[in-house]
Amino acid sequence: MDHESSPPLSAGAAKRAARLQTPRLKREQATMEAMLRLYCTDHHRGAAADAEGLCPECADLLAYSRKRLAACPFGPEKPTCVNCQIHCYGPQQREETRVVMRYAGPRMLLRHPILAIAHVIDGKRPAPPKPRGVNAAGPATTMPPAEPSA
Repeated sequence: MDHESSPPLSAGAAKRAARLQTPRLKREQATMEAMLRLYCTDHHRGAAADAEGLCPECADLLAYSRKRLAACPFGPEKPTCVNCQIHCYGPQQREETRVVMRYAGPRMLLRHPILAIAHVIDGKRPAPPKPRGVNAAGPATTMPPAEPSA
């Protein structure tokens, strides 16, 4: 064969990859890609770009955001990160993302209006309750009410 085949995904990796195929998470991923591309184009013009048009620093942040998005315990019901009760980004990546979004956010209305409006609408939705269990990604389970003690 001319190309090497990649090793099969583990069950957890396959589950995370499948989560990214939902319309909501696809749109969230596309929004982050567009914002990073806008920021990188304007701030890292002289740096070598990869196939997605990003410098190595921005490409690393995009890979990190994809990984965190795939592992989000809320799954397709994920709130926007600013409204989330679980902050899964590390402090450095959270600050880098905040800088990128602060710069690219206003510019998104002109260059990617549908993604920008969808992101604003998603931000208006109330955050769902914090899921129970590690990597829940499904609807939060509710515990039966405790019986009153005598």
